[in-house]
Amino acid sequence: MSSDLWSFSLALYARPGVEQACLHLQSAGVNVCLLLCGAWLDQRGVACNDQRLLQLRSLIKPWDADVVKPLRALRTQWKSAATSDAELHSLREQVKALELEAERHLLLRLERAAQDWPQHEVSDQSAWLEGVAVNVTPSVRDALHELRVAVTGT
Repeated sequence: MSSDLWSFSLALYARPGVEQACLHLQSAGVNVCLLLCGAWLDQRGVACNDQRLLQLRSLIKPWDADVVKPLRALRTQWKSAATSDAELHSLREQVKALELEAERHLLLRLERAAQDWPQHEVSDQSAWLEGVAVNVTPSVRDALHELRVAVTGT
């Protein structure tokens, strides 16, 4: 897999079942950028601990609340009306592109925060995914498992 978080995320998201799993997890309140970062850190063998999780969550919170979520809400709000309005459809696609760009910037911030963390410390490739997706329901656990399989192959 790719060494940078953005390329890793694109490659992972393109694997069968991952997009649906991520959308399901997102609808359950899991931050997908944090989840993708966790998968990337798992793949790199970076040890997961409470301090690192807190650092990443603190970094995500303002950007997600002030930038990503408002763009997502606008895109979602326009979804049905855009099916019958070509101009609105075009604007919605621009908002969608902005949302993706905002997520790319968030992933870059996460990568910078974790760039100095030692790699190859652990071989348990699920600690980050478990740490990121706490308090999940059984159906969400299935989506998390789908993502884990895509990352680790097990």
